Amino acid sequence: MVRARGPVWHRKHQQQGIIPAGLKGLDTEATWSYSKSDGWVYGHGTFCMVACAHCMLGAFKWMRNSANEAKRMWLETGKLQGLITTVLMDSKADDKDLFRELRRQRGILLLTTPRKGSAISPERQRMVKVLKQKRHQHLYQQRRYTVEPMQGLIKDIFDLETCWMRGQAHNRWLFAAMGVVIQMHQYRAWQEGRSTWAIKQEVLGQ
Repeated sequence: MVRARGPVWHRKHQQQGIIPAGLKGLDTEATWSYSKSDGWVYGHGTFCMVACAHCMLGAFKWMRNSANEAKRMWLETGKLQGLITTVLMDSKADDKDLFRELRRQRGILLLTTPRKGSAISPERQRMVKVLKQKRHQHLYQQRRYTVEPMQGLIKDIFDLETCWMRGQAHNRWLFAAMGVVIQMHQYRAWQEGRSTWAIKQEVLGQ
């Protein structure tokens, strides 16, 4: 999540379509979302995919802050059918239908964190049994040092705690441009056998 540029539009007023008097420079296209680490954030969302094997960025795109990340993952992985075998995602992807259809339609294994006490139905029990296999849990642990730090790396390089611009259209192309720049420099570093993380100075041209 990236905080919107300008003031915050409180949810009650946003739902009613009311902009209080004196509230200037408001990004009216930003939305609300919540995370345990950041709490409630009014702004724009980013969708990030990372390749675990080489710790390289696969995609960095704009999305509505209030959008469903698991549904976005389903859409983004459609074009990768036959290229990837496994997807690692946090508990937001804990959905038996998503788990089943990724495997059935695309041959992709979804590894996620199941909710406690949720293995009630036979289908859920089969899903949890697969997720808790030792080799799958070992693979899922890679998220901690490949996937999760990548958003932080991009935000740090571009000082992206707050959006540079207002509106979906502006942030959509800006976030995409940031992703392309990171991909280019990571790929060059990988070709030269260097760290794909230590690219900040090259990206900023320093």
